[in-house]
Amino acid sequence: MRVLVVENDKVTLLGQIGIALQEAGAELDICRPHAGDAIPADHTAHDAIIVMGGPQNALDDESHTYLPALAALMRRFGDADKSVLGVCLGSQLLARAYGGQNHIGTTPEFGWCSVALTADGAADPVLSAAAGSFPIFQWHSDTFTLPDGAVRLATSGGAENQAFRIGRAVYGTQFHFEANRSVVEEWAATFPDYIEKQAPGWLERRASLAAEYGPSAEATGLALARAFVATITAAKSRRVA
Repeated sequence: MRVLVVENDKVTLLGQIGIALQEAGAELDICRPHAGDAIPADHTAHDAIIVMGGPQNALDDESHTYLPALAALMRRFGDADKSVLGVCLGSQLLARAYGGQNHIGTTPEFGWCSVALTADGAADPVLSAAAGSFPIFQWHSDTFTLPDGAVRLATSGGAENQAFRIGRAVYGTQFHFEANRSVVEEWAATFPDYIEKQAPGWLERRASLAAEYGPSAEATGLALARAFVATITAAKSRRVA
C-alpha cells in the first residue's frame, strides 16, 4: 500500500492517522508543497491520498499557488475510485474540488469540541467507528458548503459540515481526528501566541482539558483512522483480485 500524504504546514503531525497507516504497513510519500515540493501529476503511483491541515485558507491561491493543482489532484484520486482523506484545510480543498463553496473566517472553533454523527454517519463504513456524539480536536476558522452528491456524516453547533463522503471512499473531516495529546502539546509549544489570541486562557487550562477529553478523543481518532485505512486495503484487494 503506497499512500501520498500532503503536508501544508511546517508542523504537520500524523498522530492517530500515522499509527493506523503504520499498522497497515503503508509506504508513505510525503509531499510538502508549501516548502516547494511539486504536486504529483496524477494518481497512478499511489493507492490513496491524505491531505492535512494548514494555516492557509482553501482559496489562498495568490500566496499558495499550488492549491488549485492540489484540489484537482484530490479529485483525480476520487474519480479513479481511490481513497481520499482531507483533514481541516484538506476537507475544505476537497469541497472546493467537487464544486462546494468555501466560506472564510466564519466558523472559528478551537480545542476539544463535541461533534455528532448524522444518521448517514452512523451507517457509514468509516464514521460509524465513532460514537454517536464524541469530543474531538478542532482548529479552524473557515467552513464550506457540501458539494452536489456529498453526504453529510457529522455536524456540530460550531460548523454544520464536520464530515462528509463522496462516492465510495472520498472523505473530508473538518475536525482533527489525528490530534492525540502529543500532537496537541506540540502545537501548544510551537504556536502559543496564535493559540492565546484565538482562545484566550486555553493554554493555562490545557492540562485539565487534555485529561478530561484526550483519552476519548484519541480512541475515536484511532478508530476512525483504522476504518479509513481499511477502505484503502479493501480497494487494493479488489484490484489485485
